[in-house]
Amino acid sequence: MTKIGLLSDTHSYLDESVFKYFADCDEIWHAGDFGDANVADQLEAFKPLRGVYGNIDGRDLRLRFPEDLRFTCEEVEVFMTHIGGYPGKYAARIKAELIANPPKLFITGHSHILKVVFDPKISCLHLNPGAAGKHGWHKVRTLMRFEINKDKIENLEVIELNER
Repeated sequence: MTKIGLLSDTHSYLDESVFKYFADCDEIWHAGDFGDANVADQLEAFKPLRGVYGNIDGRDLRLRFPEDLRFTCEEVEVFMTHIGGYPGKYAARIKAELIANPPKLFITGHSHILKVVFDPKISCLHLNPGAAGKHGWHKVRTLMRFEINKDKIENLEVIELNER
């Protein structure tokens, strides 16, 4: 079993409580818009980090992280990108790939809207952890925690941080 801490859209702000909430996680995944490399450095010093760059991320983060990341965690194929849309409204840039080669788990950020939606058309779970940073129109900052146990995604938790 692999315990995952998932966040996105930190926009150069990393709440100290992230370290408390992700203390028991095996890995941290960041779905883009780190804001600056210091956020990535702090997360990476704490736990193994996987991430993608977002539309606000500069050259340093774009050289460090890919735009799209496909990987397997245990027996679950994961596709992570910052701007990917959601079931029924996938971004044009990645829609064909999702349909032709659907992952079991599709993770995005960008919207600052926390979403957990299963797409029955491609048998894929979509997660967007919302925004963990203070910049944006969202009122509550959010994170997610979940477990991957062989081929199952289990024990998904939504964590609400203080209001921005």
